[in-house]
Amino acid sequence: MKTKFAVALLLASILATAANGALAASNQVTREQVQMDRDVFLATMRWDETMSLWVLKSGMEPPKGVLPRSEVIAMRDMFLRTHRYDEASSSWVSMEKPRDMMTMTREQIEKETAMFLKMYRFDEATSAWVAKGVLAH
Repeated sequence: MKTKFAVALLLASILATAANGALAASNQVTREQVQMDRDVFLATMRWDETMSLWVLKSGMEPPKGVLPRSEVIAMRDMFLRTHRYDEASSSWVSMEKPRDMMTMTREQIEKETAMFLKMYRFDEATSAWVAKGVLAH
């Protein structure tokens, strides 16, 4: 799950960067631009049969501006340590002091992580987690 999330972030970043550059020049993407994007993608990524997803090739660096997966996860985990999901109000409630995630069951952590990912997305432009439906400016 974590690897899929990281690869999805990486793919979104690569495609967004390529699309932003291509769309800035014109409103329509040409066949040559699509082929160039495909070639760049295939030069940096490989299909992993065991995980059934695209992963970076060995020795390849993620695109500039993309935070390492560990930093993105650390940001999410910090939020989960300092907030809890309140089912009654259907919102995240700030806690007075951070909780120890090691005292929670695996099911509790999975449930809160899933709820977090339903409500927030990582915005590469601002390098921050933002509520879904909120556009970065």
